[in-house]
Amino acid sequence: SSQNLSEEFAEAARQLKKEAPRIQFGKIDVTHQHDLRKEFNIQAFPTVKFFVNGSREDPIDCKGVRKASAFITWVKRRTGPSTVLINSTDQAEAMIKAGELAVIGFFRELHNDSVEVFCETARDVPEMPFGMTASEDVCAHYGVQRNFLVVFKEGKPVHNEVLEDGRQSKLGLTRLIKTFTLDLVTEYNIETSVKIFDVPVENHILLFTPMNSETFNEIYENYQSAAAQFRGKILFVWVDTNEARNGRIFEYFRIRDIDVPAVRILNLTSEARYKMPADEVTVENLKEFCQSYLHGKAKQHLPSEEIPQDWDKMPVKVLVGKNFNSIIF
Repeated sequence: SSQNLSEEFAEAARQLKKEAPRIQFGKIDVTHQHDLRKEFNIQAFPTVKFFVNGSREDPIDCKGVRKASAFITWVKRRTGPSTVLINSTDQAEAMIKAGELAVIGFFRELHNDSVEVFCETARDVPEMPFGMTASEDVCAHYGVQRNFLVVFKEGKPVHNEVLEDGRQSKLGLTRLIKTFTLDLVTEYNIETSVKIFDVPVENHILLFTPMNSETFNEIYENYQSAAAQFRGKILFVWVDTNEARNGRIFEYFRIRDIDVPAVRILNLTSEARYKMPADEVTVENLKEFCQSYLHGKAKQHLPSEEIPQDWDKMPVKVLVGKNFNSIIF
């Protein structure tokens, strides 16, 4: 909530006051400051912006940061080195074992475009430690070729990504790495919904099926297998249709009990929805559906009614497909 975020922001300010007194934290209620709101194009609350060198031009947006520790890391990485330079296997091991996740870039040399993209990505992912190395010993110890990014989860390598030839943009890498803060398939509920919307992947696929059905395990395994192939491009979410609190999300996708298991893709930016053409939830069908969507060949589904002109007039607001996402989330 805004209240929690405000408290975490204040806690970060308190902790950084001694460590980095030149970084000032401020809070503005823009409900009465219309000029400021317009100048900095404030559309959502709370919005956090970072101003550098006394200039009000082009402040940097701080998005998806919710904890004091992440605020502190985010600011430090903007004002100093964003990654730790690793010179020994011991150093690498210490970083890998310190928390649940760690990201290490293995490079031939520490001055090239790939390193720059890696360091820029580190600035935008303050939730996890980033290290980089050009040490032959360290690369040999992990059996990693140079110019590779490796994500370690719970001490083990779980993902390798080539960084050569500028194949990956900063945004692409940020999306990919942030997905590791979630499971491969995330169950949708009140607690996880905030995390789901914090990961900057705009394509979400949703599987609607009850946990207690006879075919659940098989369907879920197929869904997980497909999820591994589209990590960073499409976020895989599972919705338990037996959970009464998920009623609003069924309504949004117009899913009925008779329709399940059902699979839909939602693009968060356009709010366009797509229905998987096949009924069976197999790895092959899921793969085909995701690929046709990413290649722009999938057909949109479930047209929405128009937003009524007086939807906001009464205490109970009127929701239709077109305004559901922006109002509820």
